[in-house]
Amino acid sequence: MIEIKNLSYHYAGSRHNVFDGFDLSLPDSRIYGLLGKNGMGKSTLLYLIAGLLRPSKGSIYTNGCEARLRHPEMLREIYIVPEEYDLPGLTMEQYAKIHREFYPRFDTEVLNRCLQDFEMPAEANFRALSMGQKKKVYMSFAIASGCQLLLMDEPTNGLDIPSKALFRKVVAGNLSEGSSLIISTHQVHDVEQLLDYVLILDHSRLLLSAPTGEITDRYEFSYRAPGEMDDSVIYSEPSLQGNAVIARRRPGSPETTLNLELLFNAATLGKL
Repeated sequence: MIEIKNLSYHYAGSRHNVFDGFDLSLPDSRIYGLLGKNGMGKSTLLYLIAGLLRPSKGSIYTNGCEARLRHPEMLREIYIVPEEYDLPGLTMEQYAKIHREFYPRFDTEVLNRCLQDFEMPAEANFRALSMGQKKKVYMSFAIASGCQLLLMDEPTNGLDIPSKALFRKVVAGNLSEGSSLIISTHQVHDVEQLLDYVLILDHSRLLLSAPTGEITDRYEFSYRAPGEMDDSVIYSEPSLQGNAVIARRRPGSPETTLNLELLFNAATLGKL
């Protein structure tokens, strides 16, 4: 459980707050998509939750521990994969040997399975890997840690098209039962099939905070010809297949697949 109350934060030298009086409560055992335009505070929020940044005001509690204090009992249950990082000149076996004792539910079997699913050799030295390959091995270790909370900032940046599909397979097949994952991303089509919950952030406002099931219960996502547009449509965009639309779902109509990009555009324009 993450509890954020009256959060304010600004970077040193800036006169503008990234957050000002922000509140948020996130239950456990969900995969969250954290979306927002550039500069809305997505990465900052992840770092605050992990205790890597400290609030100017307010509080953040992760599983009952105040994040800014970075107590070991909190840190062993949280793992962050930032957008940019470097890895030491070690093999995964050497890296795991150094770090796995800190995480009480670390699972070597899960690590090997993630690496296999990502088509990555365990013996390769990190220094010899490309950016995308480093992401695969780092995310594999994060999932194998068994932490209750995983934070991933733009996890599919640097991955090629086949690897993005593998990413979804790895997360869906290996995330520990009871764990939560927060994915901050602009690559919405890479993750929309994974998500249980959508958060659309605009500094200290949430433009949307809802389970994906509730969204697809309420709205229909489809393509319509110009003659099919009616007053049920709340947002539309022209496309090669006709108009891409979000419409109020009619009673008895079949559930449609979530279009996260369309949802994001509608939310940021105040159409929902």
